[in-house]
Formats: sequence, structure tokens, C-alpha cells
Amino acid sequence: MVAKSIAAALAATTMLAGVAFAQTPSATTNQTTTAPKAAMSDSSSFQGDWRTSKVVGLKVYNDQNEDIGSINDLLTNKSGNIKAAVISVGGFLGMGSRLVAIPFEKIKFVNEPVPSTGTAQTGTSKSSTTTGSATTSPTASKENPWYPDHAVFNATKDELKTMPEFKFSNE
Repeated sequence: MVAKSIAAALAATTMLAGVAFAQTPSATTNQTTTAPKAAMSDSSSFQGDWRTSKVVGLKVYNDQNEDIGSINDLLTNKSGNIKAAVISVGGFLGMGSRLVAIPFEKIKFVNEPVPSTGTAQTGTSKSSTTTGSATTSPTASKENPWYPDHAVFNATKDELKTMPEFKFSNE
């Protein structure tokens, strides 16, 4: 019985192999298969684009260089266009903060570090030595082109407190 099964399997394998060898090669099988040029990209084609993983977490300042929060999340439409930024505002050391959604086009991204009144800020470090009356010029532009240094949103802390709280829906 086992011999009949083995013989049947061997005959079936031979017939399938014969069909594969009988096919004539077409012109497309001799070419190497590559992805279409539109789908291929190298890092130079994304020059000037930012990594969203680096934008989330950026500090947000107002026009008076006051730290008003940080970007918590980015909201996109179904086409992938960023529509809003969810900013974590208020609170102290993460306690008591709340989320506010603002239109993405209202945010200005800046590559240079926040102007500082002291000398504690060096290079591209993000120390918290800024004040509302800072008038000194930025130290140096940052070295990494894949994300901005910080964001600017023109609102005071009191205005942010009056904005409606954003909550992620469960639907």
C-alpha cells in the first residue's frame, strides 16, 4: 500500500515538473524585476521632510518665548494630511496637564533654538532658561535636518486654559 502511494506521488511530481519545463520563457522573465521608479526613493528625495516621531514631543512656545506645552499627537485625515496637533498644556511635571487640539496650519516650526537670556543654553540643547523677555539672538542652528527644534503657537497660557479640552474618542 505504501509503495502505491509513493509511486503515485512520484508520478504526480514528474507530471508537474514536465509542465514547468515545457513553458517557453517570455521576454519579461529575462528582465530583472525592479520596483517602479515612482515607488523607489532614496534619502535625497525626502530632503527637507520631517519625521513625525520627532515632531511628537516637541516643545511649543508662544510669541513671548514662554514654554506653553508640547506636541502630544498629530491628527491626520484619511488621505494622510495632518489636520491638527494635540498639545499637552498646563500642569507641572506631567501632573494636571490637559490636551488641546489646534489646527496644524496655526503652528509655526522653527529650526533655531529658542533665544535665551542666560548662557546655560549651548548649541542645540533644549534647556529651560528662556523667559518671556528674552531678547538675545539664537545661538546656532541645529544640526539634524529631520525635525525642527521647536514649535510656536500664538497663545498665552490663559488662552490655552479657556480652550476646549481634547479627548480621544473610543469610536
